[in-house]
Amino acid sequence: MWIYWQLFYTYFKIGLFGFGGGYTILSYIQHVTVEEYKWLTINEFTDIVAVSQMTPGPIAINLATYTGYMITGTTWGSIVATLAVCFPSFAIIFLISRNYQHFRSNCYVNYAFKGLRPAVIGLIATAALFLINKENFVDYRSCIIFIVTFCFAFFRKFHPILLTLFAGIAGLLLY
Repeated sequence: MWIYWQLFYTYFKIGLFGFGGGYTILSYIQHVTVEEYKWLTINEFTDIVAVSQMTPGPIAINLATYTGYMITGTTWGSIVATLAVCFPSFAIIFLISRNYQHFRSNCYVNYAFKGLRPAVIGLIATAALFLINKENFVDYRSCIIFIVTFCFAFFRKFHPILLTLFAGIAGLLLY
């Protein structure tokens, strides 16, 4: 029973401080699940991130669902972790939406949002850098797939789903 409380508390904290979405807290989720509690190996975490990219829904929720199941071996573990990561966002958004009209023109609120935007970009960049590791870039073929995907996404504005499919096919053909 202790593992469920630990799972709930951990993912509640992740959900509470996950400003900017799942990518901004990806490095924190990795730290907690891989390094602190050792619930997952780095390879399992990297695989979960890849699968979470391809499945519908926010990455933090997908990570929580999978981790909850892996740790407990039950659906209840998935439910506990998923609810824990969702609840803070739900409560905060509910409170903000009820009071936003009152504070919308407040200069301090606007200044806070101006400060949060670059911080979110920095956190997303940190998550990207954490994923650039030897588990993801095994050899030159991995680097080629990365460079081609990046170029088509950044310069050609290809749809991410198509790029994911093409990268999977390239992996099948190259490996």
